[in-house]
Amino acid sequence: MADPKTPVLIPDVIVARERYCVHPHTLRRWDKNPALGFPPPVYLNGRRYREAGKLDVWDRKNSREAATRRAGLTPPSPEAA
Repeated sequence: MADPKTPVLIPDVIVARERYCVHPHTLRRWDKNPALGFPPPVYLNGRRYREAGKLDVWDRKNSREAATRRAGLTPPSPEAA
C-alpha cells in the first residue's frame, strides 16, 4: 500500500494533454508566470512531474475565482483563505 504522505506525481505530458487539454509547452509558459500560481514541477531523472494534490488545490482556487469574476464579484485576497 502506498504511503499517504508520499505525493502522487503525474508526468507533465499527461497533465497537459489529459487534465488541461493544452500543449505541454503551455505548462512551461505557466511556470514562467508566477502570478498564475501554477504548481512547480518536480524533476526526477530529468523528467518533469506535478504533484496531483497541488494541481487539485490550484484547480479549486481558479474555479472559485473564475466563478466570482463571472458573477461580477471581487475574488477574496489570498490572505483571507
